[in-house]
Amino acid sequence: MSLFASYSKILEIVGDIIRVEVPAGEEVGENTPRFNDLAVLQNANGSGSLAQVIDLKQGSVALQVFRGTKGVSTNSQVRFLGHPMTATYSDNILGRVFRGTGEPMDGGPELSQDPRVPIGGPSVNPMCRILASKLIRTNVPMIDIYNCLVESQKIPIFSISGEPFNPFLARIGIQADADVVVFGGLGLIFDDYYAFRKTFEEAGVFPRTVMFVNLASDPIVERILIPDMALAVAEKFAVEEGKRVLVLLSDMTSFADGLKEISIAMDQVPANRGYPGDLYSQLARRYEKAADYAKGGSVTLLTVTTMPGGDVTHPVPDNTGYITEGQFYLHDGMIDPFGSLSRLKQNVIGKVTREDHSQIMNTTIRLYAGARDAQQKQAMAFELSDYDRKLIHFGDLFRDRFMDINVDLPLEAALDLAWQTLAECFEPQELLMKQELIDKYFPHPVPSKPTPAQPTSTQPASTQPASTQPDSSQPGSPPSGPQTTTVA
Repeated sequence: MSLFASYSKILEIVGDIIRVEVPAGEEVGENTPRFNDLAVLQNANGSGSLAQVIDLKQGSVALQVFRGTKGVSTNSQVRFLGHPMTATYSDNILGRVFRGTGEPMDGGPELSQDPRVPIGGPSVNPMCRILASKLIRTNVPMIDIYNCLVESQKIPIFSISGEPFNPFLARIGIQADADVVVFGGLGLIFDDYYAFRKTFEEAGVFPRTVMFVNLASDPIVERILIPDMALAVAEKFAVEEGKRVLVLLSDMTSFADGLKEISIAMDQVPANRGYPGDLYSQLARRYEKAADYAKGGSVTLLTVTTMPGGDVTHPVPDNTGYITEGQFYLHDGMIDPFGSLSRLKQNVIGKVTREDHSQIMNTTIRLYAGARDAQQKQAMAFELSDYDRKLIHFGDLFRDRFMDINVDLPLEAALDLAWQTLAECFEPQELLMKQELIDKYFPHPVPSKPTPAQPTSTQPASTQPASTQPDSSQPGSPPSGPQTTTVA
């Protein structure tokens, strides 16, 4: 067998998938086609494209063509490379942008001589992991106070089209305290890609950021490679250099749609709404890459999952919810405290954060729930009590000061603002909180400066000095000086 196994009989072309005849009975060697291996498709006109093995059958192999099958004829040649897809990994990739094939797309220098790592490998051995216990600060109060982001957590942002989830994801990327940020864009329009890159550059975090981008105009097959590339690089930074890596992916629904399109082209039996039957496994393979390594750094995975029509029972968010450790629910430009959840927040609240964190979180959410009930009473023209009016006032302040995703506050400042908001709306006894916390953190009114006592006036109310009066008891005696008049 030659160094690279080559075959030239293409049996069929369906979409971006070709099937090439591989005679059965050949000796199995190093370059025998294997699942996920790369190949080069050489067209008759001399142009070429990478392809990846996605199916093996007796006597034939199916491949996804990265650049599409336009111009491909049945007399094209397929040369198998004998290795799976790889991604460049070195310090030189920081501050660079790559496309779905792993090639630079930013016009920078080539990195062909840098080391490469295979993508799509297995998740880390559970024996090499440690329990998540480190807080990632984002300066977003609805995350830092109510649903903490913890190192090694895998958590999506559930949202719908039209919501500002991409700007919000970029903001977390520049504000989160991570050593390296790895961004994966799946099916982005150019404006969104440019906005992400410009945000990273203007914030000064681009030199510690790696971007893997698949634009909406790029082939679908490259889209499903983006998560594997981003996670392979993140894993290397965490394991070999001990870095705290934050991986951002937007959005995973586009990834699932790519799987759906390929499975249909492969004539696979569809499952719910046409998605492949292994959708859960495909998502879990990527999400389970998040880990806190006992002998290294950590990989934290934050993604966007759009819900078509706002349907949380759609197969993509539905399967995602079973895999991840909570979700952030973004709608109307706000993080909803009732739809959001972080299952790892109890590992850090009150342990690596302030002692009043848990009480503030529970009390403000309880009062905000009461504010929503009071607003419903008001909308139905029921009579409101004084306490209802306090709740409504608190609800308005809570939405403006905490729920808006544009609010930017460190955790401690956000906790202090929560105490201040409570003090503006309620009396201490109405909070039902621990008295020692109220005594320590509740902002008691600052006593006003005492008004200076009025001095004893030596003059009457008139601005003119009092006239001297002779002593009437001693007629003819000379005046004894001005008479003191006491003003009551």
